[in-house]
Parts: sequence; structure tokens; C-alpha cells
Amino acid sequence: MNKRYSLRKRVLVTGGAGFIGSHLCRRLVADGCDVLCVDNFYTGTRDNIEELLGSPRFELMRHDVTFPLFVEVDEIYNLACPASPIHYQLDPVQTTKTSVHGAINMLGLAKRIRAKILQASTSEVYGDPTQHPQTETYWGNVNPIGPRACYDEGKRCAETLFFDYFRQHKLRIKVARIFNTYGPYMHPNDGRVVSNFVMQALRNEPITLYGDGSQTRSFCYVSDLVDGLIRLMDSSDDITGPINLGNPREFTVRELAELVVRKCRSSSQIVFEPLPADDPKQRKPDISRAREHLGWQPSIELADGLSPTIEYFRRFL
Repeated sequence: MNKRYSLRKRVLVTGGAGFIGSHLCRRLVADGCDVLCVDNFYTGTRDNIEELLGSPRFELMRHDVTFPLFVEVDEIYNLACPASPIHYQLDPVQTTKTSVHGAINMLGLAKRIRAKILQASTSEVYGDPTQHPQTETYWGNVNPIGPRACYDEGKRCAETLFFDYFRQHKLRIKVARIFNTYGPYMHPNDGRVVSNFVMQALRNEPITLYGDGSQTRSFCYVSDLVDGLIRLMDSSDDITGPINLGNPREFTVRELAELVVRKCRSSSQIVFEPLPADDPKQRKPDISRAREHLGWQPSIELADGLSPTIEYFRRFL
């Protein structure tokens, strides 16, 4: 274990100016950590972490994780990667590089400074699942050459690298598989269902459903998710993961659309479009491991979490 000279925990968050990363940075600073936020601002923005910029416990660095980074920290949260299909399909080669080269560089850093490192993986490693709900032992059903593969397979390869560093170099690793997460500071144009539906409803535009709306998702409010990430990082070294973090309560996409319309008091009508290629039909986490090993489960209901999310999106009208 590395010798610490700081009285406070020093934490690196890659992708720290993104949606989840900015919430994680705020929580870590509030918990008394010194936080180094690293982001190349491909999808993250300074606005997301603006209120932290004056804090002596917060530092912002513009950096792309596909290039090596040399800093001294105690813990690393590796969140760097665009997570919405619109953003990660815009430059799929760079998306794969961010997941794979980024993992290699952050693992190399963790090895050099003997830091504990957490990988923000994704439920997309399960692809279009044939098992429901998805447990961590399920190997997935992923199209390796489809339009989503840059993200799905990039994250799968990153998990491989993490466990190889664990076995080969005895690195202290944590792997979290994050399911659909929503809340304030989401990008308004990220193409995901919550942001799409809320923006369309606030503008009284037609709500676009792909397929017949019967495909299911499970929505976790961002503060619940951040609590899970921190609990996983703080868990004993023998708990490596992967561990699913998400809300196991399942909704059809149509149910979500109807709830958003009601919450926004919108006049929007629902319209249907063809289902995109490789879009998963079901998504629901089995969180038994998180309950057992972390004492974690989400507490915020979808209807409650949508209220602050909707208020945040009103600023973009």
C-alpha cells in the first residue's frame, strides 16, 4: 500500500465533468476528499462542475485518457467514455480507444502508484440479453460487429484488462456494471430515453417511441448510483466485482413515456418509429451481490427522481 503524505484521501475521477462523474466529484468533495477531475470535454462540460471550481479540495485537468497520465493519488474512478449511442457512435474508433487504451493507461497508473482502481463498466456488456434479469455470471449476447459494438465490446475488453491486472499484478480492482441511470446534469441531447422524453414533453412535441414501446428498462437515480460506486470502492479488497448497480424495478419504455408526459403536464402525443439495430429488448439488474456485499440497494422511486430531473431540463428550453 502506498505511503500517504496527505491527511485527506486523494481521488482521481476520469470523466469527472460528465453526468455521473460530476455527481461523484461533488459527493467526494463533500465527504472531505481531495478530488482531481480529469476530462477531455468530449461530452462532459465545465458547467457540470462549475460550483466545485472554487473549492481548494477540487482540481480540474483537461486530459484524454487515451494518453498516459502521471499523478499521485490513492484511488482512481475510471468513468471516462461517452455512454449514449448518439455520442459513442459518432466516432466509434475513438470510443473503443477510450475504453481500451484508457483502461490500459489508468491500470498502468494504478500499478505504478499502488492505487485502488474502480472501472465504471456497463449493463451493455450483456448486450441483448437472453437471461432475465441479468446476473453478473451471465456472459452476455453481444454483436461484436454491430453499430453498438464500439461501446459494448470496448467495455468488455476493459473488464478483461482489469481482471488480468488483478491476477497478474495483484492490483486492487473494483468493477461496477452500471445500469440505466438518470438525473440532473444529463446531456439534453444524448439520445437516451429519459432525456429524449423529458425534452420532447417540455416542448409539447411528439414523444418518439422506438418499436412498440414494450421493451423494458430499469432506471436508477444518480445519487443512488454514486452511493453504490463509493460503497464498492470502500469495500474490502476481496470484493472485486463485477457487481451490478442499478434499480431492479422494471418499466416498459411506454410506461416511462406516459409517466414523463404526466409529470411535465405536457400535451405531447406518443408516436412510434422502427427499433434501432441491436437495441436490447430487456434490461433489469439482479442486485443480489450489491445487497450482500455492499449493503446497497436504490431508494429513490422513478416518479420521485424525475421531478428534479425535469426541473434541471427546463433550463434548456
